[in-house]
Amino acid sequence: MTLHTFLTTSALALTMATAAAAQQTLVYCSEGSPEGFDPALYTSGTTFDAAGQAVYARLVEFKTGTTEVIPGLAESYDISEDGKTYTFHLRPGIKFQTTDFFTPTRDLTADDVIFSFMRQLDPENPFHDASGGTFEYFNAMSMPDLIESIEKVDDLTVAFKLTRPEAPFIANMAMDFASIMSKEYADQLLDAGTPDMLNQQPLGAGPFAFVAYQKDAVIRYRKHEGFYREGLPKLDNLIFAITPDASVRYQKLKAGECHVMPFPNPADVAAMKSEDGITVQEQEGLNVGYMAYNTQQPPFDNPKVRRALNMAMDKQAIIDVVFQGSGEIAKNPIPPTMWSYNDAVEDDAYDPEAAKAMLEAEGVTDLSMKVWAMPVQRPYNPNARRMAELIQADFEKVGVKAEIVSYEWGEYLDRSKDVDRDGAVLLGWTGDNGDPDNFLATLLSCDGVGGANRSQWCYQPFEDLIQKAKTLPTQADRAKLYEEAQVIFKEQAPWATIAHSKVFMPMRDEVQGYKVHPLGLHIFTEVSLEN
Repeated sequence: MTLHTFLTTSALALTMATAAAAQQTLVYCSEGSPEGFDPALYTSGTTFDAAGQAVYARLVEFKTGTTEVIPGLAESYDISEDGKTYTFHLRPGIKFQTTDFFTPTRDLTADDVIFSFMRQLDPENPFHDASGGTFEYFNAMSMPDLIESIEKVDDLTVAFKLTRPEAPFIANMAMDFASIMSKEYADQLLDAGTPDMLNQQPLGAGPFAFVAYQKDAVIRYRKHEGFYREGLPKLDNLIFAITPDASVRYQKLKAGECHVMPFPNPADVAAMKSEDGITVQEQEGLNVGYMAYNTQQPPFDNPKVRRALNMAMDKQAIIDVVFQGSGEIAKNPIPPTMWSYNDAVEDDAYDPEAAKAMLEAEGVTDLSMKVWAMPVQRPYNPNARRMAELIQADFEKVGVKAEIVSYEWGEYLDRSKDVDRDGAVLLGWTGDNGDPDNFLATLLSCDGVGGANRSQWCYQPFEDLIQKAKTLPTQADRAKLYEEAQVIFKEQAPWATIAHSKVFMPMRDEVQGYKVHPLGLHIFTEVSLEN
């Protein structure tokens, strides 16, 4: 990969201090490095911020700060009476970004839309296996079974023909995996024999054009002058200063070395709120933090063993120590702010003696296991290492020896998908589209095994409910099935559900127009700086 004009972290403060008044340059202290720049290949919010939201755009979008779906690259769409054909009418004159590595010769057409999805759908597509080609979202949401065909009606009209009605389809199309790429750019890469560059030098029709990436240090973007939303973006330059340590992010924010930082340490929030020059936005998170057992490996293939381990965990202590007032105990795999949440479900009580007796009754003695701890802060888990240590101590009380392991974030996400993985993985989820399907199907369906379903759990009674729920026309009918599915989930316990958290977003006072997004995205399209 050719890297253009690097900006080192030591130069960030100088950049902010010396930027001309006419130049709007915002520095975002990102919590981690992206796994890559092709949002269809990944499920990490860190990657979506750096690729999906900065570089790309979609047929439909979420209105910033809400889960409302609004027109995007498509100015409108039609749904057939049988609910099985979605026809999108593209805006004329949509421009792709011009960069040092590509100059487009045409506007966006239906060909680009078809390419963006067929590379995920068609195993014979030359980009299907590029950069590993996992397409976790696409597969976990059963898209290969759902999409019968994608047809070009004319240059500005494209029709998706489905095998069945799919209630969350439009909301799904606003997700990052559905970002629209330039077929012309992809063809150039293919001719050059470098299809993997699609994941290293991104190019889309979104608000910011990619300039350069210095691994684990800095990502630079500049304004896409041809962005289809008039007057946006307001920023001339956007810089991601990759800063994994939350305390260091806070120091940079105070020193004026960055304008916005995500995922503060809960213990720092009170001080941040009283700090001159800093504003802290907050919102109830549409999220869940969990620990996923590998249900295909003994003894975790036994739901009674999984429930016993859940009963051994003092979740209130985890909330008190790790979240420090910013979280609440989770009993379901979806958050209480989401429709269809089943409040009648009873959580497994903290009862070490009963847990120990249950393990012994199942013939489990001298169990040794691994507990995987994430290396980054997320809203659903601000300190995975500390959480793992508390779980380790709880398990020791019932005779279970837990070894804590971790890896670099990208490797952690990749290794944890392995169906042969040992032990239990600490992870979590922030909703992508406001629909329960995004939690229950993406994270727990049979199609998600080996991908986003880190529990490797495929349980047919649960699967039947969530798949039927997708096809029903009304939210009330769908909710009934999701409520039943949550009961089955609790009985089978593929996860230990741990926490739902509040999201805090500290920023400098000069930042204007930023909105905390319920879907966990960090979007700078409408943001400006007030000198």
